[in-house]
Amino acid sequence: MKSPNWTFFTNHAHVLISLVNYPDRPLREVALQVGITERAVQRIVADLEEDGFLVREKKGRQNVYKLITDQPLRHDLESHRNVSEILELLKR
Repeated sequence: MKSPNWTFFTNHAHVLISLVNYPDRPLREVALQVGITERAVQRIVADLEEDGFLVREKKGRQNVYKLITDQPLRHDLESHRNVSEILELLKR
């Protein structure tokens, strides 16, 4: 079977999905799960924080990530939907 050279969701979505399931997961583990570098995950998390999709909270020495799921999606084709609707579809 040929390995796919693209995926349906972006790396931003993959990082978001990983953190929704495991909000206290270290970013190096998110990187391993998503299949990108830790530095790339850090940039994605910064993007998600900057645009209001994610809030980082410190608990001791560990970061915990809280998703803001009522944010509308960014592209014109899906801006009438929000993150929680996508996550709900993925749970089914």
